[in-house]
Amino acid sequence: MVSFDHQSYPYATNRHATYAKNGMVATSQPLASQAGLDILKKGGNAIDAAIATAACLTVVEPTSNGIGGDAFALVWTKGKLHGLNASGKSPKSISIEAVKKSGHKEIPTHGWIPVTVPGVPGAWAELSSKFGKLPLEEVLAPAIKYAEEGYPLSPTLGKYWKGAYNIYKKKLTDDVFKHWFDTFAPNGKAPEVGEVWSSPGHAETLRSIAKTNAESFYRGEIAEKISNFSKENGGYLTTEDLAEFKAEWVEPIGVNYRGYDVWEIPPNGQGIVALQALNMLKGFDFAEKEFVDTYHKQIEAIKLAFADGEKHVTEENLMRYSAEAILSEKYADERRKLIGDEAVLPEAGEPSLSGTVYLATADGEGNMVSFIQSNYMGFGSGLVVPGTGIALQNRGHNFSMDPNHVNALAGGKRTYHTIIPGFMTKDDQAVGPFGVMGGFMQPQGHVQVVMNTVDFGLNPQAALDAPRWQWMKNKEVEVENRFQHHLAQGLARKGHHIRIALEPNSFGRGQIIWRDPDTGVLIGGTESRTDGKVASW
Repeated sequence: MVSFDHQSYPYATNRHATYAKNGMVATSQPLASQAGLDILKKGGNAIDAAIATAACLTVVEPTSNGIGGDAFALVWTKGKLHGLNASGKSPKSISIEAVKKSGHKEIPTHGWIPVTVPGVPGAWAELSSKFGKLPLEEVLAPAIKYAEEGYPLSPTLGKYWKGAYNIYKKKLTDDVFKHWFDTFAPNGKAPEVGEVWSSPGHAETLRSIAKTNAESFYRGEIAEKISNFSKENGGYLTTEDLAEFKAEWVEPIGVNYRGYDVWEIPPNGQGIVALQALNMLKGFDFAEKEFVDTYHKQIEAIKLAFADGEKHVTEENLMRYSAEAILSEKYADERRKLIGDEAVLPEAGEPSLSGTVYLATADGEGNMVSFIQSNYMGFGSGLVVPGTGIALQNRGHNFSMDPNHVNALAGGKRTYHTIIPGFMTKDDQAVGPFGVMGGFMQPQGHVQVVMNTVDFGLNPQAALDAPRWQWMKNKEVEVENRFQHHLAQGLARKGHHIRIALEPNSFGRGQIIWRDPDTGVLIGGTESRTDGKVASW
């Protein structure tokens, strides 16, 4: 088991770590956490609970994810860790030339160009078929009820919703975006905190997915609605693109960090960035978290790893360098030597050839799930398929318009992906799932919570509550306003350009569940920067 002080709470928070025996669900929304717990109590396992929670989150936190997004999962069951990549490909008909002909030099954030095939429904169906105990109709029932009957907005949700609406009403003025406003601003404004919002179309879509095990979404009536909406408005997505989608089981990739194995999904995800940074950092000794040198080395390692990720990572079969080469001890040694006493501008190396919700679940049988899904950049593309509640993702925005780039836009291709679930094991036993959602903050958050746990002995809640930093670009680093002033000054003296953020919005939102291998007791933490909740029994 991870060794930490159960009574130590070094960071100001009104939450303590949660302890339970029979089951646990940790998410950014209390209603979703409770839905997952209800499924556990009905006899479902951690996989069923993860699906129920994820489906609920598409309803109760549409500002971060939806049915039209992508998903990844790490599933621990019967002593083995399984990886699921449910990210969709770009439409076959799209190309750099087609985007340029439409008048764009760069891939836009909204509209049809950045839309890729949604993977979320396929992820739920695949998880349910392979590992679930309960029928998908029963598992999706809580989400359907919230969509149909409505629920009151929570404080952080209301804040993000209003922020998105204020941007969209100025930017998304074409008729094609009308359905977003009909769905998410039905009274001509964003719903307020405490106001009840519902989406009957969303409920019907979920009901169809449940009845058909997602077949209707990819090869049935919903697929027809999506493709028709695309065709009518000059989009690239077709019934053929949808029909060819299938969630893919993959072997997780990992590194050993001070006796603990840290696992991520292999590329096209950016989990490899977190692993590469940890691989570099394990070559240093960190006696205290509060030393300036600790933060300095963390930041420098992340910068180097991101430089490699940006240059080398795309769909795994299209990468010049393998994940094994990038995560090799030899390459880690080479990159570690570049970390000195001063901040430097990051450059990619050359290895040897060879807007998101995160949730964690665990049950009393030993099953554990690390699950993440996203529409990207909040609500995604701004496109909602009429009458369905499906907000389509804009994940294609991450493609490069440089035809020589490894992640260049092309038809039928998966892009470099930001969303990443994490998992930790020790001596071939599960320690548990962890994750920090939030764009390119995610691998940075993974590094920070792993080190908070392993190096500094913080319990799950304290590990999440600890003040965070975020590398932005070049030598620019943003720190939370709770970050100690003398440490920020020390980093500035090492050449980092420090900016203190007034709001916690950009520092990610995480969840952690650890299991004591001797007693089976679950220890959970949830995000204090949002409306997070650990539901347990």
